[in-house]
Amino acid sequence: MDLILWRHAEAEDGTPDHDRRLTRRGHRQALRMARWLDQQLPASYRILSSPTTRARQTAAALSPTMQVDERLEPGMGAKDVLEASGWRKGGRTVVVVGHQPTIGQIAALLMCGREIDWRLKKGAICWLSRGDHDDDTVTLKALVSPDMIP
Repeated sequence: MDLILWRHAEAEDGTPDHDRRLTRRGHRQALRMARWLDQQLPASYRILSSPTTRARQTAAALSPTMQVDERLEPGMGAKDVLEASGWRKGGRTVVVVGHQPTIGQIAALLMCGREIDWRLKKGAICWLSRGDHDDDTVTLKALVSPDMIP
């Protein structure tokens, strides 16, 4: 199974936090990353998004048919997000659009076994891959920020 952890793109400051929208730059970041992902992803994948406006806007750049999941709210734990993604069950590729510090904590947990506060840039992805159900080896396939894409 492949798991793509996508931090939402740059958003406006303000309150309420849940309703913060992407900035003009954030829209460009999301579109740039979505174009890159579209060229890399298999034909069949699932996209999960936090219910926040900024995460849904980021996810919509890739696919308007995302699944919004409350377990991806800001402040949710890494294990909650992994459960929502179906990581332990395996299966098809899943793109998870969420928030820091959880996105970085998931990457750290899967790569080194501890929830360390790894930081991903706004709009960046961390693409992880795991073998079959009996194999706990996790491979980092890509770590890409929008400013790396032409």
